[in-house]
Amino acid sequence: MSTREKLLLATQEALVEDGIAHLSARSVATRAGVNQALVFYHFGTVSELVEAAARALSDQSVAHYRERFAAVDSLGGLLALGEEVHAHERTTGNVAVMAQLMAGAQRDEVLARTARYALDLWRSEVEAVVRRVLAPSPLADVVDADGLARAFSAAFIGLELYEGVDADGATAALAALERLGVLVEAVDDLGPVARRAVRARLRRRSGKRSTS
Repeated sequence: MSTREKLLLATQEALVEDGIAHLSARSVATRAGVNQALVFYHFGTVSELVEAAARALSDQSVAHYRERFAAVDSLGGLLALGEEVHAHERTTGNVAVMAQLMAGAQRDEVLARTARYALDLWRSEVEAVVRRVLAPSPLADVVDADGLARAFSAAFIGLELYEGVDADGATAALAALERLGVLVEAVDDLGPVARRAVRARLRRRSGKRSTS
């Protein structure tokens, strides 16, 4: 394993086990078993080291689920996969890392950039599913797939953070998202006449909102 790889692995372990508040060039170098100066040689700053380590974690996580996202064929399936991802990411400590990035982003642009990168990776996968699932639906003409994907992504990130302080509230919020998925599927199960009526009604409602 190269020195750079050792530092990235040590940083990932430190983020999960100790948190970003306790992370320093010295603590990472000690964990990696290398000289502290090598942190700055390879990464420039501690924030950039954290960025590289967190990006690698995000890349690994999203790649692990990419085929699963590609196989999802309903919003209900998307929500079910989201629950699975949430449980896995919490177990691996990646949820804690994201929470720390979000907190650090308030005062560090490098960490903010890192958090946006991670969020965009997940949003891209979710958006592809949303577009595919809504394509044949009466909702396709009035629902912004990108906006809905961002809403789902934000909801899951929020639930991950929310669960730590109010597990029951997080469960209730997740149940509400599941009911939304059931509602969309119910609309899709309507006959062609009813589907056209729903589409027309939604278009009228959307037009009223855009002109109000």
